[in-house]
Amino acid sequence: MTLTEEIQRRRTFAIISHPDAGKTTLTEKLLLFGGAIHVAGAVKSNKIKKTATSDWMEIEKQRGISVATSVMAFDYKDYHINILDTPGHQDFAEDTFRTLTAVDSVIIVIDAAKGVETQTRRLMEVCRMRKTPVMVFINKMDREGKDPFDLLDEVESELGIHVRPLSWPINMGQRFKGVYNIFQQTLDLYTPNKQTISESIQFADVNDPQITELVGEQDADKLRMDLDLIEGVYNPFSKEEYLKGDLAPVFFGSALNTFGVKELLECFVQIAPSPRPVSTLERMVDPLEEKFTGFCFKIHANMDPNHRSCIAFFKICSGKFERNAYYKHIRKGQQMRFSAPTCFMAQKKETIDEAFAGDIVGLPDTGNFKIGDTLTAGEELHFKGLPSFSPEMFKYIENADPMKQKQLDKGVNQLMDEGVAQLFTNQLTGRKIIGTVGQLQFEVIQYRLEHEYQAKCRWEPISLYKACWVAPADDSAESRAEYEMFKKRKAQYMAFDKEGRDVFLADSGYVLSMAQQDYQHLRFHFTSEF
Repeated sequence: MTLTEEIQRRRTFAIISHPDAGKTTLTEKLLLFGGAIHVAGAVKSNKIKKTATSDWMEIEKQRGISVATSVMAFDYKDYHINILDTPGHQDFAEDTFRTLTAVDSVIIVIDAAKGVETQTRRLMEVCRMRKTPVMVFINKMDREGKDPFDLLDEVESELGIHVRPLSWPINMGQRFKGVYNIFQQTLDLYTPNKQTISESIQFADVNDPQITELVGEQDADKLRMDLDLIEGVYNPFSKEEYLKGDLAPVFFGSALNTFGVKELLECFVQIAPSPRPVSTLERMVDPLEEKFTGFCFKIHANMDPNHRSCIAFFKICSGKFERNAYYKHIRKGQQMRFSAPTCFMAQKKETIDEAFAGDIVGLPDTGNFKIGDTLTAGEELHFKGLPSFSPEMFKYIENADPMKQKQLDKGVNQLMDEGVAQLFTNQLTGRKIIGTVGQLQFEVIQYRLEHEYQAKCRWEPISLYKACWVAPADDSAESRAEYEMFKKRKAQYMAFDKEGRDVFLADSGYVLSMAQQDYQHLRFHFTSEF
């Protein structure tokens, strides 16, 4: 295969949703179709001692939720698919926001009973901002839920995107009989089974009398009326509109029962974009360029607890990555080569010899990488849009076992590199403060320190409102002098972040707004572009 053919058969996408909509279950079933796994894990079953392939961290298995983005690659027909299963929980939104910078399209999962929920709205804003093409999978049709037309209206109004159903359900809950696939004009009959696939029958026309025989007269008539209504109300499906991010095709099904998933996948590989151009500070990078470029969007500590290894996840933006070739680490200005690059199936890794634009590769990290780092074949490029958000919750972290100080320091440093939380060191007292966007992250950090690093920590309360990065507005002597005065006056509220930059920890909204008024020659930043 030529380089162009290899790149054009790539499909890299993220699955996003509110917690519990069935994201991880859908990921599992897509892997099942790709032959990547042969039996799906019951995500929350206590009887079956399997857990979801993509939820492999111990804490994920215990809680039945995803707390880290996991990457899975497999081949389906002539396509090479990279799925990123993201955490739905809002406390891990930052991980999900960064993951969305590394994908070319997105599948949003919506619970048929609950409709569009808060987290889905926030994630859709990021997709809209980046013009990412979106598909919608309305899940759990085997349970009672909202009327399908009401759900479509809700998706349009809440997510601000036009929709076009490409499959349509026949009833729901106990009476659920299947879906009519508008995209391929087939009828898929529902048989609840977590492991196998239901049968699919091709029809040239929805008025075929065999449909009436299969689903009954009442349901067949309702299906025909619904399809007429769809044709009248919604514009015909346009691939161009979808690729521009203006139109979302909608599919219905039940991921747990492996139903409606194949239709979604079949349509997805045909219409979803192959790798798209990515902007850098210097220029647009086209995926079909021959020279390799890529950026780090995620770091994961302890992928393999036996080896205490960190892995940096790189999205390849152009060309071909080769094992043992030399590439330039732009921030460090060094040439580096990688003898063990890996591709993923969640936690399982395989060493690879090459990878192409659109792929996600894991590079062993011994402290060389930070989120946002760029590797190229030599050109000076800086990928942008990987912010670190200002935390909203803060606690002092204290060592609960003086004999394990070294393990605690190592654990905290590696976990902070992942970008899930941020470490601040008070400039006056030297005490360490952890900042996060949600309470659950403190529990995850404490759990991982104890189980992965054998270090115990305890949290102590601290009352802070916001952390913001402070810098002089320009290089003038006036700005510099005001900056130094600010640091002296606010000494007890000044901290260093992990990079040694100055951070102001404001203890109330009033204090922060007064500081912004009083110090006109300073800039207060609420996201730090890495």
